[in-house]
Amino acid sequence: MNNAVEQIIAISKAHLQALEGLTTHAHAGVEKLVELNLAASRESLGESFSNLQAVLGAKNVQELTALQSGLTKPVAEKSAAYLQHVQAIATGASSDFTKAWEANLAEAQKTLSDLIETLAKNVPAGAEPAVAAFKNAMNLGQNAVESTQTSAKKAVEGA
Repeated sequence: MNNAVEQIIAISKAHLQALEGLTTHAHAGVEKLVELNLAASRESLGESFSNLQAVLGAKNVQELTALQSGLTKPVAEKSAAYLQHVQAIATGASSDFTKAWEANLAEAQKTLSDLIETLAKNVPAGAEPAVAAFKNAMNLGQNAVESTQTSAKKAVEGA
């Protein structure tokens, strides 16, 4: 029974390490978004003051109109580029997060299966049907997780 307790402790430690890894991946993605937002904000602020100075320096209505129409196109292009950067960051972070999650889930499932096998070997006589039912429930649960994981992967790819 001491071996089972040690395995449970090992599983708990592995889950904690996995959580730390997943949190680190999520934090890295947030950092990239913050850096992108700061750079975009800094650039936007500088351009806004430059544009305002140009508008204030316009000599007539025609020059002002030409200036305003010329400012619209770069804003649209920069907005599209910004959205592409956000999408790239989100896709990269999601991919890294998913890979780490899948690796950790597979390891956790294997460790849990090993623990159940160890516990099954030490059950008292007559408890075999209960152990078989428990194993069956665990297999059904693992199949459900895998099915959900596959569906989620397809949904993310579709998005």
